[in-house]
Amino acid sequence: MKVRKVKKILISQPQPSSGKSPYFEIAEKYNLELQFRPFIKVERLSVKEFRHQRINIADFTAIVFTARTAIDKFFSLCEELRIVMPEAMKYFCVSETVALYLQKYIVYRKRKIFFSQTGKIDGLSSALSKHSKEKFLLPVPEDHNEEVANFLKSKKIDFTQSVMYRTVSNDFEDGEKLDADMFIFFSPLGVLSLFKNFPDFKQEDIAIGCFGSATAKAVEDANLRLDCVAPQPGIPSMSASLELFLEENHKQTD
Repeated sequence: MKVRKVKKILISQPQPSSGKSPYFEIAEKYNLELQFRPFIKVERLSVKEFRHQRINIADFTAIVFTARTAIDKFFSLCEELRIVMPEAMKYFCVSETVALYLQKYIVYRKRKIFFSQTGKIDGLSSALSKHSKEKFLLPVPEDHNEEVANFLKSKKIDFTQSVMYRTVSNDFEDGEKLDADMFIFFSPLGVLSLFKNFPDFKQEDIAIGCFGSATAKAVEDANLRLDCVAPQPGIPSMSASLELFLEENHKQTD
């Protein structure tokens, strides 16, 4: 089926806080209306769920943070449990960006904070070796890979992995409707959320774009037509792929 002329695009992410997003530039160039509507959200485990893991946060002397979301959910849990981080607690972060985010919760200069210069866990190799006697806690999402855990094991680090948050479908309000000529997805769960909220959804001449091979597979598994995908050779970003699609779309439908 021929795709309609795209005038309205629903991007399944939060709206960028900065006006410098390439999506805004594309919208201006092609005279588009953009809607930013997350189909998924990150939810912290309840205290009851956390306690089922039989983990006592006060037993640990160091924490490994892999993302800002992990920091938010960890300190939210501590607040509800009325746990205050001791001055001696050490923090190991996978990037400087994640490390600096700790300032939201602790006085940065008074704590021992280490971060990877590479943006990956192996950049912490030296710091972990120097502090191998510590007892580490690793907060992770429910759906996680074992890359960080495997690296800590290879360094013979004493650590405990704890699930503290999960990604879930972001429910639409009753009566809320979809009004867009194109949807763009960034995760398989976003595609599942579409059908959870709108079980009778029919694609027809609506365009669908996505980022990532796992998301593309979810689109295809849902028997939807994939019209725009990133990354591709020479097209690393979703915005670049979208612009190429729109150029062709507007030529064909004008």
